[in-house]
Amino acid sequence: MKNVWLNYLYGYVRMRIDGPYGERFLNRCIEYDIHIWNIKRVGDERIVCYIALEDVKRLRPLLRMTSCKVTFTERRGLPFLYKRMWKRGGFTAGILSFAIILLILSNMVWNISIEGASPKVEHQLRLAVEEIGIERGKFIFMLPSVEEIQKKVTDQIEDATWIGVKLNGTTFQFSVVEQTLPEKQETLNPRHLVAKKKAIIHDMFIEQGQVLVRRNDFVNKGDLLVSGFIGKEGNTQIVPAIGSVLGEIWYKSEVTVPLVNHFETLTGEGKTYHYLSVFNFDLPIWGWKKHSFEKAEPFERKHSIQLLNWTLPVQYKKKQWLEKNEIEREYTVDEAVQVAKKMAKEELQERLPEDALIKGEKVLHQDVENGKVKLKLHYQVIEDITTEQPIIQGD
Repeated sequence: MKNVWLNYLYGYVRMRIDGPYGERFLNRCIEYDIHIWNIKRVGDERIVCYIALEDVKRLRPLLRMTSCKVTFTERRGLPFLYKRMWKRGGFTAGILSFAIILLILSNMVWNISIEGASPKVEHQLRLAVEEIGIERGKFIFMLPSVEEIQKKVTDQIEDATWIGVKLNGTTFQFSVVEQTLPEKQETLNPRHLVAKKKAIIHDMFIEQGQVLVRRNDFVNKGDLLVSGFIGKEGNTQIVPAIGSVLGEIWYKSEVTVPLVNHFETLTGEGKTYHYLSVFNFDLPIWGWKKHSFEKAEPFERKHSIQLLNWTLPVQYKKKQWLEKNEIEREYTVDEAVQVAKKMAKEELQERLPEDALIKGEKVLHQDVENGKVKLKLHYQVIEDITTEQPIIQGD
């Protein structure tokens, strides 16, 4: 027996065989490889069975051999369904149009909900959302992903500590947690200010406390800079020392730069492909010709298709191939030295506090070996060298 689904796909009919030699007719069908199934006898000279639509035209010669009469009582399968739909074209077009419109409307933005935001923050958020392109009537699969939207709006809204983004059907829901700044009630315990690094004192800005060092003094780590004891002997008070002491500190850095560098960069050229992914099987919609790039970097985005509140096992996939180009850059020794200095300075700045200032730079040693430039650098940096040291009772 043929597969039931294939029978339905190609069509089949219910056949009634009348005549005294029905069995002989069935044997002839089997002999000529005509598939029949569900054979039932419903009378002395009547048999009922099913036959594929494609085999119906092969029955006429067999009927002449057996003197049987055949009547087709039922027609089933897609070919007959298609004919019935074609006869009722208006009704069929209405159903298809309704399904298409429902599918389109289910994948458009129809509402933007914002919760937990003050009027000011809500206004800022709506402007940020419009700038991204989220508005009523916009196709959801043409918008960035929820994660990208959350990152963008969180970076733009400074007054919000956290912004949650959720796509619920056709509604974008934004949940805002605003910053709550507590009142500044700084209570400082009695303390000294001591040096956290070896340095030469460059400058001082002291609000409270007794200064124990002067400019150009050399201090080691742990030396007392500002004391929390103030007043004359016999009439001293304990206060929290407040201020900053700027010191000149020395840093050394070693960096190596090859004279010949190989790296890849995007050229700006690209090829875009659009797919309809059904159960992870990609059906191309647009872009069939394979790209001709020698080297390319793939970027892929997926958006699930919604039908009302259900997520269909269908996705819209956009895949981009961006052309890459391998570049070889060759430096002269002087150029490599400048690149090495820049790299070393950027690396040092990452380790320094934000308010630190690089005062001077000096090359201690320069060497060219095995196609590489090696530099040893010395830096003079001005930064705050103070750290707190609590005053313990009995000091």
